[in-house]
Parts: sequence; C-alpha cells; structure tokens
Amino acid sequence: MVRLARRRGADGRLVGTALSLESTMDELSFVLGPALVGLAALAGHPAYAFAVAALLVAVCGTAFALHPTARAARPDGAAVPRARRSGERLPREVYVVRTGLVLLGVLLGACGAGITSLTEELGAEGEAGLVYAAMGVMSAVAGLAMAALPDRFGLNARWRAATAAAALLSLPLVWTHSMAALYAVVTVFGAVYAPNLITGFALTERAVPQARLAEGMTFAASAFVGGQAVTLAVAGRLAETHGAAAAFALGSAAAAVAFAVALIARPGTYEGGAPEATRAPGDTLTRTLDDTLTRAPDDALTPDAATPSGSGRRG
Repeated sequence: MVRLARRRGADGRLVGTALSLESTMDELSFVLGPALVGLAALAGHPAYAFAVAALLVAVCGTAFALHPTARAARPDGAAVPRARRSGERLPREVYVVRTGLVLLGVLLGACGAGITSLTEELGAEGEAGLVYAAMGVMSAVAGLAMAALPDRFGLNARWRAATAAAALLSLPLVWTHSMAALYAVVTVFGAVYAPNLITGFALTERAVPQARLAEGMTFAASAFVGGQAVTLAVAGRLAETHGAAAAFALGSAAAAVAFAVALIARPGTYEGGAPEATRAPGDTLTRTLDDTLTRAPDDALTPDAATPSGSGRRG
C-alpha cells in the first residue's frame, strides 16, 4: 500500500494516514480473531476454535493473495535489478529500526504468554482471547488517532514517546492478580501497540531506497513477528516455572531496551527517495559522523546542507 501511494505521488502525511489505516485493519483482525476463537471455545469444544481459525485463513488468505489489486503495486521491471547491480546497501538506520521492532515483538510475545498464564492461574482460561480483544480495541483506536498527529511531531519524537509509554504502561502487568485488574491494565496498555508499529514502519519507509521498499517493509514486519513468535515460546516456559509476573517482567525489560534504542538512535531519511517537500518536519534527522566529516566546510553552515536533494545515501 505504501509503494502504491508513493507511485501515485502521495505526500508524507497521506502515507502516514495509510499506515494508520493499515494498522487499524490489522488491529480489527487481532480483535475479532481472538474474540471469535474464545467464544467458540467457550460455547463448544476447543477444537471448534481451531476449525474456525483454519477456515478463516484458508478463505480470507486465498482471497487476499488472488485479489487483482496486487497488480496495481507491481514494481517496475528494471527497478529492483538496477538497485541490485549498483551494489546499493541499506542504511545502517534501517537495522536499528528493525531492532526496535524485534523488541516490540518481544514485549507483545511476553505479554501474550503472561496473559495466558494468568488467566489459567485465575481459573478463567477461556477468557484469554477476550483479554487480547480488549487490548486490540484500544490499539485500533490509537492507530486511527495517529493520523491526526501534527507534522511538527516528527517520527523520531513519536518513536521515543511510544517506546517510553510501552515501558511505563507494561509495568502494572507485573503486579496484576485479578481478572478485573487484568482487563483494565491490558486495555490501557493496548494504546501503545499500534503507535509503536506504525512509527516503526514509517521510519523504515523513509529510510530505505524506493526500489527496495517492499523488501524493507517485509523485513520490518518479519522482525516484529519473529520477535513475538520466539518470545511466546521462551516466555511461556518462563511463566510455567516462575508465574505470569516473570513473563510480564520480561516484556517490560524489552520495552525499556527499546526506549533506550530509540533514545540514542538517529534514524534518517533516504536521500534518493521522497522529495524534500513531501517529508514532515522533524523526519529528516542528522547524518552519520563520517558523512559530516567528509563535507566541505561551507556545506555545514546551514541545516539544509546536511540533506542535499537527489543524492543517494551511502550505506
């Protein structure tokens, strides 16, 4: 969707809105899926839940894969080979953002394991899906609200604010010991999920060359999902041996590390990508030290000299 918007000449604000909408749709599926599976498990046998999930994946996944709109975002035939032949490497900032997305996946994976463990401890195993749904509803609302943020609130500041909120709002989960408290804390905590995800994807979209946008966004999504999947297994075993609080503590620690990464990192904008006029204020950040030292003295007199228009970024 981002590639299609860029090819149609969309500005940075419209791309941000598209990312917010995409994240909200993802959240709605995140809400409806666990809720439907949870209700199926409560109403009948747990096997019914697996059958419903498998049916949804088979029908909806196939329809999405075969939908004709995929042809609208097909890349130019020579774009990718040309980028590969030129030896163009991804900027280092891209890998920093991916690290943040892995840590976000660790946070949510640990929280998922903790929620499952805590509902079992409280004798409410069937409500785990409903707890996830409560978190997803708030996340979807927060994702839609991201489109209303002013341009002056740049991506770097959003990243820092979102990771700080994740670290703070995940802490109460460690001391949650009742279903009522779990619903309340998880609902509030859900507000940090979509902003972190949207900001991570937006930073990736701004930092990678346009010819490698699909690759960059795919790796960004895989970093998040991979961190979540691995952590679910590790945190699940941790919750079995030390209780749900241990899994929640692991998630809070990951959020704190993500905040530290966002605090010291300086994700930039790929200079051969979107025109300067389409970038929101605050999105173009400082170059790396080696670029600064190789510039002529006169080039460093103004902030605009740090981002010459049309030049490719060195990896």
